[in-house]
Formats: sequence, C-alpha cells, structure tokens
Amino acid sequence: MRKTLFGVIITLVVLFTFKYCGDKKVDRISLLENTALIQEQIKNVGKLVVTEGHFSEVFTYKNSKAVFGDLLEAKKRAIVIVNADVTVSYDLSLITYEVDELARTLRIMSIPKEEITISPDFEYYDIQADFLNQFEAKDYNDIKKIVNTSLMKKIEASDLKSNAQNRLISELSKFYILTNTMGWTLEYNQNLVSNLDQLKSLPSLKK
Repeated sequence: MRKTLFGVIITLVVLFTFKYCGDKKVDRISLLENTALIQEQIKNVGKLVVTEGHFSEVFTYKNSKAVFGDLLEAKKRAIVIVNADVTVSYDLSLITYEVDELARTLRIMSIPKEEITISPDFEYYDIQADFLNQFEAKDYNDIKKIVNTSLMKKIEASDLKSNAQNRLISELSKFYILTNTMGWTLEYNQNLVSNLDQLKSLPSLKK
C-alpha cells in the first residue's frame, strides 16, 4: 500500500513538474513572440515620413556702390522668380528605443528632429547693371541666401510643419496601440504614455 501511495505521489510530482515547465515555456514563447512583434513594428515604422509643399516668390534684387569716391553711384538690379519645392521629413530609422521584456515595456529614448529641405528653381528677368557694377557670383549667392531666409519664414508660418508633425504622431501612435493591445506599456523619455493625446505633447514635437 505504501509503495502504491509512494508511486502515485511520485507520478503526481513528475506530472506537476512537466506541467509547470510547460507553462513556463509557453509564457517564454509568448514573451519572445511579443518582443519580436514590437521590434517588427518599429522596423516597419522606421521609414522616412515626408510632407511636401510648394512656394512661389517674386523678388527684386538691388545693389549699388559708390565709385570714384562719392561722385558716382553704380547700380544693378534683377527680378527673380523663385519656385521652390519644400519637404519636411522625419527619418524614423533614427529612433532610439529599448525593449524591456521583464517589465513588458517599450521605452523610446529619442525621436529625430525634422529635416527641412528646400529645392528652389531661380529665373532671372530684367537684369540691369552699370558697367562699373556688374553681376558677379557673389550676387547670385546673396540672392540664394535671401531667398532661403524668406522661404524659411514662410515655412514656419505655414501649416507644413504641423502637417508633418501630425503624420509623425500618426506613425508613433502605432506603438501605443500595439503595446496597449498586448498589455505592455509605452514610455517616452522616462514618461509613461497612457493615451494618444500625450503623444502630441512630446518635447520633440513642441514648436
């Protein structure tokens, strides 16, 4: 009788051990699957997000200098028409992050700053220059600097950057939806992201 009872106890212990180990294996596989899914999502989101715009400007460039002391003033002028394609982009492959399996937390450490690219096309009309004040390479470089400064002001005043930020938030929201669905948490810069509205107030997105 004792041998039978002892055998039953041994059998139950073995079965319990196998079941416990099996459950742990399932948990580990699930955890690895979750981690792989998060990393795959980050890889899919890690692309270039681009918002495009177009600006047209007409500038009148004038330059004058005194010659022969102050006896004469040599002038030059030109009308410049500028058509510029502008892109505001985020290279999301540069996101730095950490996947904490034990805490079931995705931590985003930094988000890349937006990159503004201006591709202007210049057309020059009504170019006039006195003999003693001809157009030079410096004049064209000065025109480009003036145009870029003016375009940057217009970009800042437009909705181009905010549209780009909205697209960025849309991409980042995929992280929150995924982690929330899996029972994980999302953190940015050591701050818990508990809802989608918080993404809009991230330091990297504030103007």
